[in-house]
Amino acid sequence: MEAMEIDSEKNLQRKHSTYNLLDERFEIQKEMYRGQQYSQIYFARLHLMRTLLYSLVPNWKPHLPVCTVLGLEKDKECVVVGTLYKHMKLKPCILDEYSKTRSTTPLVKPHNFVHPDDHLVLEDESGRVKLAGMLSPSVYVTGSIVGLHGKETDAGDFLVLDVLEAGLPPQIELPLKSREDKYVVFVSGLRVGSSSSNPLQFQLLVDHITGHLGDEKEQGIAAQIVHVVIAGNSIEVPRGLLNGQNLASKDQSRLSEPIKELDVLLTQIAAGLPLDIMPGLDDPANFALPQQPLNRCLFPGSSAYNTFRSCTNPHCFDLDDIRFLGTSGQNIDDLEKYSEAKDKLEFVERTLRWRHLAPTAPNTLGCYPFTDRDPFLIESCPHVYFIGNQDKYDSRLVKGSEGQMVRLICIPKFCETGVAVVLNLGTLECHTLSFGTHFSS
Repeated sequence: MEAMEIDSEKNLQRKHSTYNLLDERFEIQKEMYRGQQYSQIYFARLHLMRTLLYSLVPNWKPHLPVCTVLGLEKDKECVVVGTLYKHMKLKPCILDEYSKTRSTTPLVKPHNFVHPDDHLVLEDESGRVKLAGMLSPSVYVTGSIVGLHGKETDAGDFLVLDVLEAGLPPQIELPLKSREDKYVVFVSGLRVGSSSSNPLQFQLLVDHITGHLGDEKEQGIAAQIVHVVIAGNSIEVPRGLLNGQNLASKDQSRLSEPIKELDVLLTQIAAGLPLDIMPGLDDPANFALPQQPLNRCLFPGSSAYNTFRSCTNPHCFDLDDIRFLGTSGQNIDDLEKYSEAKDKLEFVERTLRWRHLAPTAPNTLGCYPFTDRDPFLIESCPHVYFIGNQDKYDSRLVKGSEGQMVRLICIPKFCETGVAVVLNLGTLECHTLSFGTHFSS
């Protein structure tokens, strides 16, 4: 089915944009799980990132030799590149689950495991060395790859004097032609079917997007919305029903009810404009990243339209030659547990500077055991980098050393805040749409 026009009577035509899906590297197609270990994804990551960092060393410290961990000599300054491992006192260990009964120490509060005694270790194929000096353990996480300038001390540690990160990757140029105002709407955490979800709130958002709210001016703005992205956690399935037993027919309908309700609302959007839906942590999709697209059979109504796309998480696409990259939030939520920053956007920016979407995978974040590649490496810098299911809206423009410009966006949970995010393709400026349904008595 083709998408409908917004309102033919008033002669309002919806604007269009060219779309190019770039999710291929996140799709698991011919890969087979044959009992392979996670060491291979680390080797692939180190090999690719080390080649990149070695190419940056001559401009950074041209006078210093480059060593491996095993080739370090006492008091001799050099540059070494490897994978960081963070030794964390508070990191949960599966064995503790069994020793809880014998332990008197209370279990850690689950939201952050950083401790002042944490220390970093640098690893490559040849060996590992404990790090001392200026590298702050609270900033880095296990799995990030860096170049370090320093020297080995009497104690056998590596004293870090300076650090080299990969920095923002190269970016395709923004189209120069005078770009007209076109808008992309981001929403996440709809949680249809949960007790905190407000059906009227989501219906108001749908009505705004499709041009069924407001006067002509409002509809004129709605006609400039060219794309909608739903970034994870769209459905809340009653988990208590999934206990391994056969379901009674009334329980089966309780399970499918939220999905049917979501499909009705998505059909209204897909009838008017293109829509991408990504899976999230609590959606009926695989747990490990990259999450594969939600099955189209879940959406019999909306999937009948060619405007409906079920996508992977992470998700990458071009819209009018502007590159978008985003996740449903798991990568940033995990960084928040194992490192510290002043706000969520700082975590987001770090992943860009490390050129890796999910540095903590596979250590503390589930991911598929790839053998010959690491799909989470960011090879091309996006113009828009969005993260779903965050506590509050936030946005910032980040500039790279080679003129790269990236709009970072934290998309709030819609069921808790009633807030969606709108991006202007012409200027890369952002604003929010807030929907409230409280009536004053």
